[in-house]
Amino acid sequence: MATTWLNHLVVEKGASPNTVSNYRRDVRRYLDWLADAGIEDLSAVGREHVEAYLAHLRSHLAASSASRALIVARGLHKFALAEGVIVRDVAADVAPPSPAQHLPETLSIAEVAALIEATPSGDAATAVDVRDRALLEVLYGTGARISEATDLTVDDVSDNDGILRLTGKGNKERIVPIGSKAQAAISHYLVRARPVLSRGKTPALFLNTRGGPLSRQSAWVVLKRAAQRAGLGKSISPHTLRHSFATHLLEGGADVRTVQELLGHSSVTTTQIYTHVSADSLREVWHTAHPRA
Repeated sequence: MATTWLNHLVVEKGASPNTVSNYRRDVRRYLDWLADAGIEDLSAVGREHVEAYLAHLRSHLAASSASRALIVARGLHKFALAEGVIVRDVAADVAPPSPAQHLPETLSIAEVAALIEATPSGDAATAVDVRDRALLEVLYGTGARISEATDLTVDDVSDNDGILRLTGKGNKERIVPIGSKAQAAISHYLVRARPVLSRGKTPALFLNTRGGPLSRQSAWVVLKRAAQRAGLGKSISPHTLRHSFATHLLEGGADVRTVQELLGHSSVTTTQIYTHVSADSLREVWHTAHPRA
């Protein structure tokens, strides 16, 4: 049943290899726990067993990890019910724990400018410098995930007319505007730098020094190197520019639904974390500027 469900996620739901790998691990954890409890068949599982499994998870996992593992167990039961393997979904009403909400690390507009401009430009710039600047402009200009940026091809940015098509999680496509600075950086990269890096082997937009597609790990190194050059002194993650993109849009007056579409979030709830960041910024300004703060 577990294998059938995982195959269903790939074929019918378009789940990514990473998602399926994580689900396979979590479903194996659940089935092993049931086996240790003497339960070999999902039809023999009661709600008390699922609740005991959740308690087991909470005893040695963070709330976020326990929540994901329980969601996987619930998904298995839901699929088994739909397939007629069980007659009652005993896991449906067992709620996952609420993970502690951590506000994402963001950069100010000035810090983003410093990050991008710390990469050499003009006559002193190498092909790698030109590539790095284009990558940073795309990440901040579109809110793309690093994997979405590294998956771009030359055709994706040719004659884009100010619009970029990104392929996100589950192979879902979305359209995002791309600003003039990012377009100019891409054009400069295509003319000056990509021909230097290319070995004619791949249509990928961003290339490494061997002429192959730039990996996500290498793109993260680009980001960290730029942060060091800019002297930001902040912990930079692969999502830092994406978080900053969303926060700056909301602070500039964009509504949360628009930002949801631009980020490719399936639920507005995921996007709403950025409204807390913006509220914190407003509160800080108020405390600084209001005479009776």
